[in-house]
Amino acid sequence: MRDEQHKQLNQSLLSFLDSSPTPFHATQNMQAALSAAGFEQLDESDSWSLQGGGRYFVTRNDSSLIAWQQGQKPVEEQGIRMLGAHTDSPNLRVRPNAVKKTRGVTQLAVDVYGGVLLNPWFDRDLSLAGRVHYERQSNAKTGSVDSTLVDLKCPVGILPSLAIHLDREANSKRSVNAQLHTPVYIAAAGLPSDAGANGDDEFRQLMLKQVQTVDAEAARVLDYEVAFYDVQPAAIVGINGDLIASARLDNLLSCYVDMRAFIDSEQDDWKLLVCSDHEEVGSQSSSGAAGPFLRQTLERITGGAEAMSRAMHQSMLISTDNAHAQHANYVEKMEPAHSPALNGGPVIKVNANQRYASNSETQALFRSLCERHEVPVQSFVTRGDMGCGSTIGPITSAEIGVKTLDLGVPTLAMHSIRETAGYDDPWHLYRALKHFLQRD
Repeated sequence: MRDEQHKQLNQSLLSFLDSSPTPFHATQNMQAALSAAGFEQLDESDSWSLQGGGRYFVTRNDSSLIAWQQGQKPVEEQGIRMLGAHTDSPNLRVRPNAVKKTRGVTQLAVDVYGGVLLNPWFDRDLSLAGRVHYERQSNAKTGSVDSTLVDLKCPVGILPSLAIHLDREANSKRSVNAQLHTPVYIAAAGLPSDAGANGDDEFRQLMLKQVQTVDAEAARVLDYEVAFYDVQPAAIVGINGDLIASARLDNLLSCYVDMRAFIDSEQDDWKLLVCSDHEEVGSQSSSGAAGPFLRQTLERITGGAEAMSRAMHQSMLISTDNAHAQHANYVEKMEPAHSPALNGGPVIKVNANQRYASNSETQALFRSLCERHEVPVQSFVTRGDMGCGSTIGPITSAEIGVKTLDLGVPTLAMHSIRETAGYDDPWHLYRALKHFLQRD
């Protein structure tokens, strides 16, 4: 039986997905939710004065976030219950010199960010969103640079397929060339711009108009990180409403559910939430899981390297990242005894070669928790003749020395422009994570 709290969680999740077309927007939305819940934002460049029971958060690169609650007991004795996820999703990112004008159309060239499933991007209504750095009129001589987030929201591009009449083997042999076949159509008669501007200047003028809706003093766009996204909103689908379909379920579903469990958990013990950018491209960045952001923050929270090492010995991290669900049309692609079902509960991800960080200790602790609170739980192991993906769990575990469980909601069409999950699984995950943080 789905109660009102269950339904509200999913409706709020859909709103979060729709309002978070990029990691920058997702982080901004999490900042707003944490601030509304009484968490204080800190700046990494400041000296921190942390109080027992205090609730804080800090961001880096506008795309990664760490939030925590200071416990009342010494951290070396109690350790920290931690949740982790990643804010980025595979996408098509606009290049610096992107505009292409050929045969009467204007296109934007893109880079493929992460392991994109490219075919579903064709014939979709696409918009643009991201971060723009710009110069204000008053700062033209000082070199000062400002930034803001932009989201055009309306469809401004499309990636048309080649008609089947021109490729009769399209359904059996067509492949996508990431250089030749992905420039996105944005106009058929040029862009509205000042006369004489070149194509890339025209695009920067388009970005400038968006910036000026936030800052009327904006005079010139200096650079940007913007990407295309599908404007189709997240939805509840299925004749019984059993499914959630949306872009960026991997891994904004985890970010949102982690955040809600983190905010809603009631005890005043040590707890931490980390949502990192750049997982889809290896996490090797200053704000990624393989970078120093979490370690540096933990050292400041705990009081130094020795205190942190002692605290990590008492701590545990649940790394949440979507898991592969059994696909009824491709049953041969899954290991028969480890094929998670939609709406079957969170999935423990296991790999003997440490592509996932779960081990018998962390699995046992989580299974015991789920049994006590009547949360269904499943397991995933990839087929022995197929490669296994990875996530932030092993990276974070290796970086800070914390015992870790890799966990995720079962999902279909992972890395597609539109993914599918079960309606009940975010609720199952939320309940499990909330009990984990409350140590009950």
